[in-house]
Amino acid sequence: MDEVTSSTPFKRLPVAIIGTGSYVPERRLTNADLEKMVETSNEWIVERTGIRERRIAAPDEFTSHMGTKAALNALENAGVSPEEIDLIIVATITPNTFTPSTACYIQDALKAKNAIAFDISAACSGFMYAMKTAVQYIGTGQVTTALIIAAEKLSTVVNWEDRSTCVLFGDGSGAAVLRRAMNDDDGAILATDIGTDGSLHDLLRIPGGGSACPITPENAHERLATLAMRGNETFRHAVTHMKKSAETVIRRAGLSADDIALIIPHQANLRIINAVAQRLGIPEEKVFVNLQKYGNTSAAACAIALDEAHRTGRFKKGDNIIIVTFGAGLTWAAAAIRW
Repeated sequence: MDEVTSSTPFKRLPVAIIGTGSYVPERRLTNADLEKMVETSNEWIVERTGIRERRIAAPDEFTSHMGTKAALNALENAGVSPEEIDLIIVATITPNTFTPSTACYIQDALKAKNAIAFDISAACSGFMYAMKTAVQYIGTGQVTTALIIAAEKLSTVVNWEDRSTCVLFGDGSGAAVLRRAMNDDDGAILATDIGTDGSLHDLLRIPGGGSACPITPENAHERLATLAMRGNETFRHAVTHMKKSAETVIRRAGLSADDIALIIPHQANLRIINAVAQRLGIPEEKVFVNLQKYGNTSAAACAIALDEAHRTGRFKKGDNIIIVTFGAGLTWAAAAIRW
């Protein structure tokens, strides 16, 4: 393994995505189903979000189960065995347990005995935070092959009586295999960007369940361990930071908007996606959207979208693609990739 020391001039090793995978549960929860649960309508949901249905995991299907299935699909796509994985990073806000990490469960399920494994919590930006972290590990010569996974069972933290949020979220998982590359071709990650503004922590959060607000018999009825969001403010900050982050990686990669073959934005709300694309000067036909099928799957959204775009031929060898996202925290992240 290469070592980077103080006496060695630093040169980042190129890192490439060599495989992608995803998994979504079988059960579909449609807008028509939600009409029977809360006071809402298909027309209202589609007009304001673009979502038509979302997937819901079975009661005995946990975050680690979904993440493992996405990981196996990615490993098969990459032609990599579990024993070749040096690093597993799982992005999730719905872990199986607070401890051990969901990454440990997945490492065991994969029998990836040579991998170190840990979780990242950056909400909807989690997959991109995991990508940035893996790029650092590989690019500095610490590991050769990494498996990044984003998996969420948001149905367990949704208040199904809150019509403003329950229509938005779904369950699913996505994954990618990253490896040290010979050059900046073949899936090379050209540039990454991540950011945080903790002063906006109250825009989107799960207030209860942690050490600051344990769930007790006295407060259980308040549903504090479910998602709460200030929608209008979240929308505004999401558009601003996604645009800025995408512009950052485009500039760092030495590209222009005209060089972009496809942008994969966070799949939260069609209005946000359209606003970001418009501000970046990216035409509609170059924007990948699948939230109508899955809703917002938090960290998994961009990972699922990347795999779906990859497998359906939405980009080809040599194309430049941009992935950009935002999440609770407030967090944001982007990457420029030359496929």
